[in-house]
Amino acid sequence: MRTVLSLWAWLVIALGVIIWLPLMTIVRVVTAPFDKGRYWTGYLFRKLCVVVCSLNPLWKFRVSGNIPTDPRRPYIVVANHESFVDILLISHLPFEMKWLSKVENFKIPVMGWEMSLAGDIRLTRGEVSSATDAMRQCADRLSKKVSVMFFPEGTRSKTGELGKFKNGAFRLAIETGTPILPVAVSGCHSALRPNDWRLGVSVAEVRVLEPIEVTGMTVADIYTLRDLARDAIAAELEVLRTELAL
Repeated sequence: MRTVLSLWAWLVIALGVIIWLPLMTIVRVVTAPFDKGRYWTGYLFRKLCVVVCSLNPLWKFRVSGNIPTDPRRPYIVVANHESFVDILLISHLPFEMKWLSKVENFKIPVMGWEMSLAGDIRLTRGEVSSATDAMRQCADRLSKKVSVMFFPEGTRSKTGELGKFKNGAFRLAIETGTPILPVAVSGCHSALRPNDWRLGVSVAEVRVLEPIEVTGMTVADIYTLRDLARDAIAAELEVLRTELAL
């Protein structure tokens, strides 16, 4: 049964990606004169995740926590990373954010084009010039009142345990004066396990925590800010895992 349901879910995802491309193109053309940050094109792109997940009987996703009341108040959103499915879950949040993603994802037919249309930010791992340009683009999105999204662990956790955080998001927060918005994700690890194309049963939740202001901080406070965010996510993960009985 899991194989059959997985086939159905992947089919829905593939069809959704194909259908969404012309819709996103229309929205981008219509909004281009006044939406320089591509907020609405990106917002539509994230809703694709909501639709395909709602049609997957194996997954039950929910959102909780301190949801920002102003969707155009820019934040640097940071989250733990359990699985590729984290992206689908976090996209259920009711505000748009631009994702920092490895360049290989932009080369995926159709989906990669949609990421470019949405204004997501590509990063070539290991290239200093690419990282510098990515941070510049992140700052540009923030200046246009659009949040940006980081997985500060840099990659998915193989065990589900929280890894070390890299400094880039926190340096950007201090340099641009943008608050950090920590987000805890739990339950996605079982939704898509490594080396198995079949989907698993998952009850997962994304919880938005209190923002961390950076007013008065300097580059000397990067490590303090990083640790504050990581500690907040780590503590909330313990709560979430208990609530989800994981």
